[in-house]
Amino acid sequence: MKKVSLYIILGTLLFSSMEIVLKLAGSTFHPLQLNLIRFTIGAFVLLPFAWHRLRQQKRHIVWKDGLLFAVTGFICVIVSMTFFQLAIEQTKASTVAVLFSCNPLFAILFALVFLKEKITRITTISLSLSIVGLLFIVNPFELHDGLGITFALLAAATFGLYSILSRWGSKRRGFNGLTMTCFTFFAGAFELLLLIGLTHIPFIKSALSSHKQLAEFAAIPIFQGISSETLLLLLYIGIFVTGGGFAFYFLAMEASSVSMAALVFFIKPGLAPLLALLILNEVITKNTIVGICIILAGSCLTFIGETKQKNRRV
Repeated sequence: MKKVSLYIILGTLLFSSMEIVLKLAGSTFHPLQLNLIRFTIGAFVLLPFAWHRLRQQKRHIVWKDGLLFAVTGFICVIVSMTFFQLAIEQTKASTVAVLFSCNPLFAILFALVFLKEKITRITTISLSLSIVGLLFIVNPFELHDGLGITFALLAAATFGLYSILSRWGSKRRGFNGLTMTCFTFFAGAFELLLLIGLTHIPFIKSALSSHKQLAEFAAIPIFQGISSETLLLLLYIGIFVTGGGFAFYFLAMEASSVSMAALVFFIKPGLAPLLALLILNEVITKNTIVGICIILAGSCLTFIGETKQKNRRV
């Protein structure tokens, strides 16, 4: 149990610092460039664990696996994380952290639609509380950073979709969470590299440059901004936040249960804004505090519900 607690504590701390360090790096790097760097590093961090698991199973990656990784990589790395990084540019890191932590809410809804999973009474109450909490934080009556909030919600929704597809794919192809995540990162990073390469083609670069809203996506850099001053920040983001965060999350899951590992995302909405206050001096409004408390209450209900369901099965 001590080992599980350590995994959860480390995973929570690393994930809670994610929006903050990405906010710091965002002033130097292009959003897509930063995603390419961090997911490439993160994939290599997870590779030894994935390789060990494949050797235990005595299996190889086949083309059907590659197709699955291509889909999950596209949704996670290119779609969800692009919205995520754009959200961090447009609004406060603490707001993005709280809104993104609601991705399990969207995952439950996608599971209902695609996997036909039943929603219990406790889950319904938890979802309702999460929505109320989101409304307190977003505060539609005084919306000043609507674009950033929209990006954050799109990031959370598409990450929820990725989670369901990843879970479905893991069961269908027989991968554990670390292996699935590792090759999803590799596939997504490779797809992102191809996409960035396209922005350097002269006629595409010219077309993007001619539109004010799309000009920043023309000739996206790959290595620009990497220096001795920024290298440590990039390594922290890639090795610890992206690679280590996911590694500790899945290690906690394998050593205990899904509900125990989920504590990482349940604690993050309360911890991330405090770190943003201490490091970035971001002000936490009364509405945000109320919203965080409501979301944490909903998360606790989800945890209790999952624990009761597990005990009934046992």
